Amino acid sequence: MKISKDAVRASRLLFRACFDASGRLHTSRVKRVVKLVGDKKPRNYMAILHSFQRLVRLELEKRTAIIESVTDLSGEMRERLRVDLQKKYGEDLTLNYFINPSLIGGMRVKVGSHVWDGSVRAKLQALGESLA
Repeated sequence: MKISKDAVRASRLLFRACFDASGRLHTSRVKRVVKLVGDKKPRNYMAILHSFQRLVRLELEKRTAIIESVTDLSGEMRERLRVDLQKKYGEDLTLNYFINPSLIGGMRVKVGSHVWDGSVRAKLQALGESLA
C-alpha cells in the first residue's frame, strides 16, 4: 500500500500528540486518536491509520524486551537483567521471558530492533559461516 506524504505527515502529528511531557506513550490517547480519525474520516483516513498503527507498533516494540533462554532464569538473574535493561532503555520497559531450547545454551535479548545473541546456536552458526 503506497501512502501519500500528507497521510504520513498527518499520522506523525497524531502520533506525537499521544505522548506526555515525560515522553511516554499513552494508550488512552492512542485510542482517542483512532476513534477521532475513524469518526471524522478525513481524506486518506485509512492510509493515516495504517501509518499511525505502524508508528505505535514500533514504539511499543522499543518499550518491550524479549528474553529467550534455554532454561528458566533464576530470580537473581532476572533482576540483574531488569536493572541493566531499564538503565539503558528506561523505567517503563516491559520484560517478557521465554524458554527456547533451540538456543542450545546462553540467551538472546531483543529490544526493538536491537538484538544481543549470546546463544550457543548463534556462535555455532558464526563458526560455520567463517569456516565455509
